[in-house]
Amino acid sequence: MSAAPAPEGPTLASYIRPHTRALVAGAGMLLATNMLDKAVPLVLRRAIDALTAGRATEVVTLAGVVVAMASMLWGVRTASRVRIFNVGRDVEYDLRSDLLTRLHLLGPAFFQRMPTGEIMSRATNDVGQLRLLVGFGGLNAINSVFAYTFGIGVMAYLSPKLLGYAILPYPLLLLISRGFGRLLFSRSQRTQQILGQIASSVQETLSGLRVTRAYGTEVRDLVAFEALNETAVAANMQLALLRGLMWPLLALVSALGKLLVTAVGVQMILDGEPTGVAHVPLTAGGLVAFLALLVQLDWPTLALGYLLGIIQRGRASFERVREILVAEPDVRERPDAVEASREGRVSVRGLSFERGGRPVLEDVSFEVPAGGSVAIVGTVGSGKSTLAALLARLLPTPEGSVFLDGVDIHALTLRSLRRTIGYAQQEPFLFSTTVARNIAFAAPDLPDATLQARIRAAAEEAAIRDEIEALPEGFDTLVGERGVQLSGGQKQRVSLARALIADPSVLVLDDPMSAVDARTEAHILQAIERASRGRTLVLITNRVEAAKRCDHVLVLDAGRVIERGTHDELVARDGLYARLAETQALETELGLR
Repeated sequence: MSAAPAPEGPTLASYIRPHTRALVAGAGMLLATNMLDKAVPLVLRRAIDALTAGRATEVVTLAGVVVAMASMLWGVRTASRVRIFNVGRDVEYDLRSDLLTRLHLLGPAFFQRMPTGEIMSRATNDVGQLRLLVGFGGLNAINSVFAYTFGIGVMAYLSPKLLGYAILPYPLLLLISRGFGRLLFSRSQRTQQILGQIASSVQETLSGLRVTRAYGTEVRDLVAFEALNETAVAANMQLALLRGLMWPLLALVSALGKLLVTAVGVQMILDGEPTGVAHVPLTAGGLVAFLALLVQLDWPTLALGYLLGIIQRGRASFERVREILVAEPDVRERPDAVEASREGRVSVRGLSFERGGRPVLEDVSFEVPAGGSVAIVGTVGSGKSTLAALLARLLPTPEGSVFLDGVDIHALTLRSLRRTIGYAQQEPFLFSTTVARNIAFAAPDLPDATLQARIRAAAEEAAIRDEIEALPEGFDTLVGERGVQLSGGQKQRVSLARALIADPSVLVLDDPMSAVDARTEAHILQAIERASRGRTLVLITNRVEAAKRCDHVLVLDAGRVIERGTHDELVARDGLYARLAETQALETELGLR
């Protein structure tokens, strides 16, 4: 059965839609805010006209009304911001969750294409921009619609003639905003890309700090980093320059409307010209109210430029985030996948695999009975590690080539498959936390006391418990970045304990004795012997001493099985395995290992 087709990529609207009720509630509060806001100038008009007519008592009463309206306005406006800003934070949370879920699904092909620092930049800087777009941008977009609708409506009620003069500069405002919007989008996209490059550079530098110090390349790295920062500063300065030009220009054009309204309004008062819906002469109170309404449109007008910047930067950011969200996983789970059984019988039938158009494995076949063991031996580049990863579908395993207990692994859920097949990789990765947390990483959810017992049992099984307890804080010792506080052999055995804690039926160990001395190798061999009891073992190794402990040995060369049999059978032949055994025996005799 073929895998289900990939769903269409998400849109920003699909993330906002679940929070529609909160947005509607916030929009309702903004509606009330604008109704109160636009009512204040009308009360102000009556107060000024009353003051002009000498009605002091009415002025005092109207002043109290304005204070009450301002208090209500403060409360409703604050509540509207809380509601809508929280939608931005909720969308940010949803995006981060989906990014993490997608990253868990993606395989080596994606991570070879996109560096870790770039991913981190998109998950932090770009998602933060989207929170700003939905929260601050959404609030101002809704508020601007209400502000213009009510503002223009009330101004038309007061004086259609003055409204005509007030809106004369707006076509120019729209043209300026559109031009700046295009420039802001391209510059924002460039800025976000450079931020990703800086994050990637920092991550690589910190990860390779020991290598940098060993080769004394600190100055060269610093120069390269400064050059990258200078590029970022230049890109940000271009963006800041655009914003710096846009705001004053929009404010200048907006001010032209006020000048026209003031000049025409004063002349209308002097001439006693009738205006408005009631067609009565314009009063000083009416002109002040009109100008107050026009001033209230200043922020929506000026915010238009800022809002355009946020929208364009948000668009650029969402495209960068979406690139991760729509990336195709190397490995997909079937919708009808079933749970894996726990017997542990492994069958590989005619397995061939290519990477980048180059064959890595060709027609590899072998059987391992439940509780049995097989060693995969070969030189560097023979395809051993690729084979190990294919057994647990960490790479796109070809369908019909790997079977667990007689079932094609494509028919199994990935979670149950990887719980059944415990995989310890060639280069163990330890998180920057305690030894206990590293071992418990793959542990099922258990009560704390039970989990602690399982951690110690797994460490015992991996022959590392005594060494852990000898550390300054025992199992609570922090291992440092990538396990820097531990030796290579200790990291290998902690990784083995992590694979064992879930009690897998099949144990796949990818070259667990790479780059260790003879004493450490002996410890690891003891751990492997102990860990493989009652389990199926697939041991990837180039060490004959480890291979001879397995029931069966396969020898790979250039991705093909060139020899198979027991250790004794292969040593008796004059093949690659026999030569490898002879070389390693001589190294041991000469004390080279």
